[in-house]
Amino acid sequence: MILFIGSDVHGSEANLLRFLDASDKAMQSGEDVKCVLLGDIYNHGPRNPFPEGYAPMKAAELLNRRKDSFSVIKGNCDSEVDQMISEFQIKDDFCMQWMNRTLYFTHGHRHNPDLPIEEARKGDIVFYGHFHTPKLTEVGGVRYVCVGALGLSPEGVRRSYAVVDGSKVRVVALDGGDTLIEFDV
Repeated sequence: MILFIGSDVHGSEANLLRFLDASDKAMQSGEDVKCVLLGDIYNHGPRNPFPEGYAPMKAAELLNRRKDSFSVIKGNCDSEVDQMISEFQIKDDFCMQWMNRTLYFTHGHRHNPDLPIEEARKGDIVFYGHFHTPKLTEVGGVRYVCVGALGLSPEGVRRSYAVVDGSKVRVVALDGGDTLIEFDV
């Protein structure tokens, strides 16, 4: 299985399509692909500008068509009304086992390197977004991977997402797949 992990779409249909195209290419090569979105899916947020291709209802339609291949986490900009337009459950943080370690998935406003997950143990990996800038940090032997953002990123920072493929974790640029961060699981 290959995991594609994105965050902070903020209603950008254009950038969500780029992310989906990347996961579709892996699927077309016969891989079993699962996508995880780490929150802030539709709303641009009260302090943020409108992202490129801002069309939250179209983003919802894209995700509803693929609802069986996605898990979606609730972020700080996601609200009850977002669940009303979604045919999938927007859920709280979750974790899964991967190669004898636990992978945690969170938005990042409640858990990040400065607010560690108490249950995480040495060798585990925590994927989060919220800060919109890709970053790898280690705290107590736990790797915290900020996957960046799909919809909004700070000036000079490339939009990005993470891919977990076998024993490799990569954070790649949305605009061309350049590897920004890479390490072995």
